[in-house]
Amino acid sequence: MTAPLAGDPKKFRKAISMAKSILYLADNTGEIVFDRLLIEQMPLKKITLVVKGSPIINDACLVDAQVTGVADLVEVIDNGSDAPGTILAECSEDFKQRFEKADLIIAKGQGNYETLSDVKKDIFFVLKAKCSVIAKHIGCEVGNLVFLRSASGDMSMVKKKYKEC
Repeated sequence: MTAPLAGDPKKFRKAISMAKSILYLADNTGEIVFDRLLIEQMPLKKITLVVKGSPIINDACLVDAQVTGVADLVEVIDNGSDAPGTILAECSEDFKQRFEKADLIIAKGQGNYETLSDVKKDIFFVLKAKCSVIAKHIGCEVGNLVFLRSASGDMSMVKKKYKEC
């Protein structure tokens, strides 16, 4: 809770205020409690929370959104997949359409970074770099908390922008 988070919260707030529709891709079951705290600070009518279609490892599912009460705040859908991360080819047509139409994506977790970092979409990734391969790709140390934007899928500047992480 006290570790620094590399990134620019002002750009994040501005992107949220400008977006008409936001897909928030949840990660772990336990983290959905913290996701709720963040979601409560955003314009609720813009947000759709996305969980897994069925249980996989420790990823959040519909029941987690219901138990935490986040389902009472925002629309919750599942992505139709039980794969770690978000592999678009394995997701439901409904999810893929919503993903395409969303103005902004907030993608939690390293698995979402691994599967979406090359997608040409405005995505804010929020993750902890858990392995040397991902840390090297981002340009930070293993264990760092990272908050970075992939505007239109251009990750070429990631290493330059996030050396300080």
